[in-house]
Amino acid sequence: MLNPQRFFDPNPEIREIAYDLYLTVKDLPLISPHGHVDPRLLAENQPFPDPTELIIIPDHYVYRLLYSQGIPLESLGIPVQDGSAVETDHRKIWQIFADHFYLFAGTPTGIWLSHEFSEVFGITEKLNSANAMQIYDQLQEKLRSSEFLPRRLFERFKIEVLTTTDAASDSLEHHQKIRGSGWKGRVIPCFRPDAVIDIQRSDWRKEIETLSQVAGIEIHSFKNFLRALENRREFFKTMDAVSTDQGVTTPYTHELSSSEAESIFQQALKGKSTEKDAAQFIAHMLMEMARMSIDDGLVMQIHPGSYRNHNRLIFEKFGRDRGCDIPLQTEYTCNLRELLNKFGNDRRFTLVVFTLDESTYSRELAPLAGHYPALKLGAPWWFHDSLEGMIRFRERVTETASIYNTVGFTDDTRAFPSIPARHDLSRRMDANYLARLVARHIIDLEDANRMIRALAYELAKKTYKL
Repeated sequence: MLNPQRFFDPNPEIREIAYDLYLTVKDLPLISPHGHVDPRLLAENQPFPDPTELIIIPDHYVYRLLYSQGIPLESLGIPVQDGSAVETDHRKIWQIFADHFYLFAGTPTGIWLSHEFSEVFGITEKLNSANAMQIYDQLQEKLRSSEFLPRRLFERFKIEVLTTTDAASDSLEHHQKIRGSGWKGRVIPCFRPDAVIDIQRSDWRKEIETLSQVAGIEIHSFKNFLRALENRREFFKTMDAVSTDQGVTTPYTHELSSSEAESIFQQALKGKSTEKDAAQFIAHMLMEMARMSIDDGLVMQIHPGSYRNHNRLIFEKFGRDRGCDIPLQTEYTCNLRELLNKFGNDRRFTLVVFTLDESTYSRELAPLAGHYPALKLGAPWWFHDSLEGMIRFRERVTETASIYNTVGFTDDTRAFPSIPARHDLSRRMDANYLARLVARHIIDLEDANRMIRALAYELAKKTYKL
């Protein structure tokens, strides 16, 4: 059984304050404004196939660590792009996972998995080689129960709203099916145009053709490209979308002239664009996306600073998003200046910035968010969505930006049953951070109670207009 006071400071005074603060928010509904759960799960509401399909195969947090220890992804059932054989015996995959479960000790993934096993599934033993099949069977039995159908778990987790991440050309058919089913769970899309904005992608022209078809606009010019994006944003809004998102290598922003943008776009259509063209085009499109957000009210999110698909062998064999993206040193003050000078003072605009470069918290991001009305700081992301990462974030941004220029917690999950585990960890760490401030008489309990509720629930709800 998990210790109810886990993760709190060992100092008794701080620990008591932290636990009391946590108890005031532990049962609040979950706002999940950004994540990667497949909406098909909730549209079809079918039983999860088995523990391996639920916990291991879709979650790069899990299999990237196993791969780092020399375990081939094929042996974990990760699909290969050319369709060649991978392990299909899910019990065998689970045994490998159990044999190496000790690797996750002290990691956020280990914390999430422990919460899932204990709190979600009621497993009372720590997973290991000897009990692997026993626990697999216990999980499998529960997954066959109606109580563990996706929608039932959604309700049990007290998810108030779940945002998925969807390509600009997505038909949103699963969202439409959810809406048409009469189920009351709120699942909304997020507009992510990366595939049609990155002109260096090998499939970019194919993505443009798809965008053209779904928007009903022949995309033969940059002007029509913008019209198609605006069309799709409007469609996403009809499906209750409140936000957009872009994953960019750098947050560099720069406005091109109409002729410059058109020239780069035409070169891309001919397959002749350069890396410099791509960087200039993305910088310009960040400006365009900000303009569109002022027009239609969608919150704009950017996730810079990841060197995507760093391991070429894995990328070529298994494709994108396979756990081999690595953080980059990232600069924000100069790169965002043009966008913030044009749009950052407009109260109709909200820009949420995430980072993988912790060195920018106090030096750049907190001062920027502590000044520009439009700019808010996203939660600690990816490698920093962790016990210590959350504390480092609060310590480095609060004095300059205050908590009220951050957006609370964003779980950014691909693994559906980990959602409550991630929120629980965040609520515990925010309670612990505030308790330390109370113990040092920096804030009082009235402040702390107001702030913990904001961090756990209200800031995300307000920022994303939910």
